[in-house]
Amino acid sequence: MRTAYFDCQTGASGNMILGALLDARLELKALKAELAKLPVRGYCLKVSKVRKAGIAGTYLDVEVTGRHQERRLANILALIRRSALGSEIKDTASEVFRRLARAEARAHGTTAEKVHFHEVGAVDCLVDVVGSVAGLKLLGIERIQVSPLNLGRGTIQCAHGTLPVPAPGTSYLLKGIPVYQDELQGELVTPTGAAILTTIAKGFGPLPRMKVSAIGYGAGTLDLPRPNLLRVLIGETGRGVFEADRVVLLETNLDDLNPQFYDHVMDLLFKRGALDVFLIPIQMKKNRPGVKLSVLSKAEHEEVMTNCLLEETSTLGVRRQEMERVCLSRVTRVVQTPFGKIPVKVATTGGRVLNYAPEYEACRRVAVKTGIPLKRIYEEAKASFLKEFKRSRLW
Repeated sequence: MRTAYFDCQTGASGNMILGALLDARLELKALKAELAKLPVRGYCLKVSKVRKAGIAGTYLDVEVTGRHQERRLANILALIRRSALGSEIKDTASEVFRRLARAEARAHGTTAEKVHFHEVGAVDCLVDVVGSVAGLKLLGIERIQVSPLNLGRGTIQCAHGTLPVPAPGTSYLLKGIPVYQDELQGELVTPTGAAILTTIAKGFGPLPRMKVSAIGYGAGTLDLPRPNLLRVLIGETGRGVFEADRVVLLETNLDDLNPQFYDHVMDLLFKRGALDVFLIPIQMKKNRPGVKLSVLSKAEHEEVMTNCLLEETSTLGVRRQEMERVCLSRVTRVVQTPFGKIPVKVATTGGRVLNYAPEYEACRRVAVKTGIPLKRIYEEAKASFLKEFKRSRLW
């Protein structure tokens, strides 16, 4: 799978994202052709090679000329809708603006419909958002992953006065996303950068296993003690071998929880996004029998999972461990059986089927409804799968 990984050690902004893509071999001519599909004029792209603390990168500046009207969310969405852009680019760019408007509205106590995209800023933002979404499409990117975001620290001056870093709108956009601060001063993550990355990213965390084919550096405006560059690494992940991602294992030992509560806790954890939940019998201090409750979760769901364990069990603390998970690609196929349609989970690698299994709950519903033994329905679904989807080199 062609993947782009954004390494945000000095934050991210709209023009840094676009600059990084251009530096990673996105053709400027092709980008301009896509942007020309927007019914917006009176700007030009200034692309230059710069050095930040000794490292070369690409700096993109959207130079706005002439007069531009103030735009609200409805105006922005109408512009995108009327454009000749592809439907996928339209949908993604529109969602970026909706999320940006909702975050700014919440920060300033108004509604998304009333948020102003001020004159020059509206054009700049349009180019950054649409350009980034279109650029990823032009580069053939199928999946986007992002590192934890360095927010910077201190204060910024804006139309609303002096505000803390990150800006309030940015804070709402980054809810549930791994972030941090170090010694760097200034606004490192802008609202536009946050809106783009949190909309397009499929995951946040360390660099996945990847065969890198291109690297790009998008330069920021600030001069910092270290290179103010957003790095993008582009390459292949999980095709022909296995898929790999990062997960968090949360664990706690319990010896005083009412056993009747475990079912309720497990159900809550799964509903809130847990990848897996399991119980292991253990022998605890003072020779008391206990249970180790383990939860496997995506990094972005860690806080939700931890809160659930602390609120719903008798534990006083939760252990955490980051780890890499290697897994097969999974799809669901629906097969026709003598008892109706039943979904089958299929695990593959490199185009080969390695495992397959009918959906238990679907088979069970048919068994309850018809009175036919569950095992017969299950076997019929497996046979139907083998008939409809021929396997190559199973196992």
